[in-house]
Parts: sequence; structure tokens; C-alpha cells
Amino acid sequence: MQTLTNRSKHVSNKKLSLGERLYLPAIVGGLGITIRHFFKKKVTIQYPEEQRPMSEVFRGLHVLKRDEQGRERCTACGLCAVACPAEAISMVAAERKPGEENLYREEKYAAIYEINMLRCIFCGLCEDACPKSAIYLQSDKLAPSFYSRADVIYGKDRLVQSMDTITSAKSLKSGLTTSDRYVDKVWKNGNY
Repeated sequence: MQTLTNRSKHVSNKKLSLGERLYLPAIVGGLGITIRHFFKKKVTIQYPEEQRPMSEVFRGLHVLKRDEQGRERCTACGLCAVACPAEAISMVAAERKPGEENLYREEKYAAIYEINMLRCIFCGLCEDACPKSAIYLQSDKLAPSFYSRADVIYGKDRLVQSMDTITSAKSLKSGLTTSDRYVDKVWKNGNY
């Protein structure tokens, strides 16, 4: 039978020496690598006491933002749920009742807003899709570990920004919180 290409090579079947049969060169080479790594600087850190510096573009725990008056920004448009590739976000919209103008800034709001943290891949597409800048992935907080299934679904009780952070972290210039300033800087410079 004729070969399709001329790239075939003839392999010789030479006999192995005694050292090659005992795998001594391979064992000595492996021990050499182990000894070299033994004297290198350790990369392990003691986590609770030491923490690695996080990148400025790190996407951590979700937050539903409030505006300057403390009203929820989310209007339950559903764009974040549509943009989520993992389908981790679900919401139920409701109409604002008279007298609730100080709670919600638009006529429609999210009565139920839930994120399944087991499904979430922290891609940030929900943050990009939101026209009201209502959802934000914090760059300084990691998602905690879960020990039961009930802890996995984050509702509005865990997602909505507390009133304390609004009053203490306002920027003098723009009314944005400290976590918003990086996003604002990136959009102004066009580095997105």
C-alpha cells in the first residue's frame, strides 16, 4: 500500500541501555525539579490574615443600587435577566402605589428580584445591560461560601444597597458611590 504523503519516518528499534531500562535518568531529573522548587519562594498565602490584591475590573458580589434620595433604581425592565447567559436572574414587576414615591423612582419596580448564585458566572452582562445602572457587581467583595441551598438564592433583602452606604460613600462631585467612580471613569475615557 502506498502512503498518501512522503512525511513518514522510519523508526529504529534500538535496544535500551541498563540505565534507561531502570529509568534512572528520569528519576534523577524528577528529583532535580523537586529540589529546585523546594528552595523557591512559596506562593501560598495565609488567606484570612493575608489577602491578595484584587484587580480593578474584578466582578464580585451583586448590589441593587439606590439613587441619591434612597429610592431603588431598578424598574423591572428585565434586560438584566435577558442578558444573563446562565439564566440566574428572575424578577416579578409591580406597579408603584400612591405614597410609595420615596421608595421607588419609577412607576414600575421589581417586587421580587432574585439571583441564583449557583448559576451566576459573574460575567457582568447584567450590569452592562441595565439602562438605569441599578445592578452593580462590587469590586471589593467576594461571594461567600454556601452551606445550604436556602443561602444560594439572593433576594432583594440581600441585594438592595443599605441606606448607610448611600450617605457615607457619596462622591462630592457626581453623587456616585466609590464603587461607581471606576465605572464612570472608564466610560468617560472610552476604555470599555
